[in-house]
Amino acid sequence: MRNFKFGRELRLLTPGEFNQVFQQPFRAGSPLFTILCTPTDRTNPRLGLIIAKKRVKLAVQRNRIKRCIRESFRLQQHRLPNIDLVVMVKGQISATENEELRTQLERIWNKICRHYNA
Repeated sequence: MRNFKFGRELRLLTPGEFNQVFQQPFRAGSPLFTILCTPTDRTNPRLGLIIAKKRVKLAVQRNRIKRCIRESFRLQQHRLPNIDLVVMVKGQISATENEELRTQLERIWNKICRHYNA
């Protein structure tokens, strides 16, 4: 049975881990998200989030977007290869419905899976 938890081992925690992703990433994007990926030697994918106050003014909206991203990643973690991911937001994301966020994230996860499995 699969484990769908989102524990510490599935998160990028230190600035060094984030910087490693920024060195030579594969970029996948949509109108609302840019996701940077790099392969890792760990046994599972890991997620890091960058939600700038410049893009999303209200903390309530930033937290909602983070919850949507984490939930989508949590459900897709078993499909993803062993990579480190950094998700950044862009555009008018604060006015976007949760369903649209999920749809765009699903497309990006598919693109990442195709890139690393091809």
